[in-house]
Amino acid sequence: MSENLKLDSYSLQILQELQRDARQTVQQIAERVGLSTTPCWKRIKEMEAQGVIRSYTALVERAKVGLNLLVVVEVNLSQHVEQVVQQFEREVAVCPYIVRCLSTTGQADYIMTVMARDIAHYEQLLHQTLFKLPGVTHVRSSIVLKEVKSEVRLPVGPM
Repeated sequence: MSENLKLDSYSLQILQELQRDARQTVQQIAERVGLSTTPCWKRIKEMEAQGVIRSYTALVERAKVGLNLLVVVEVNLSQHVEQVVQQFEREVAVCPYIVRCLSTTGQADYIMTVMARDIAHYEQLLHQTLFKLPGVTHVRSSIVLKEVKSEVRLPVGPM
């Protein structure tokens, strides 16, 4: 599978429509992008098969489900040997409150996004989870005061 598939304007428009509202019918999407239903359906199926479309999901408003605290966490590891890194990443992957983890250059080895009910819950996560992750030597937390922008849609269309 190619990492960067050549997608024409119809496929890019289909992706924009699916990101806007994945509950649309194929017929609705086809009408919006100017295709008939069958070619639109084939393009969607091809993009699913090629891994361009990874999955379909619902976006949940975190505060409405009690996740009122958003924290950006910088983590440094003591060692950068494969075994420590793999074990750290495996344990991060299974923690549901760590919703994003990026391996980075710069001052932090990893930057994570963590959600918690409140500050007491986050402190509990720190002591019971984050501080106990393999190889962790330093954790720096920044409490998010306000989300200025939180976008999950990718800018796949023309500039």
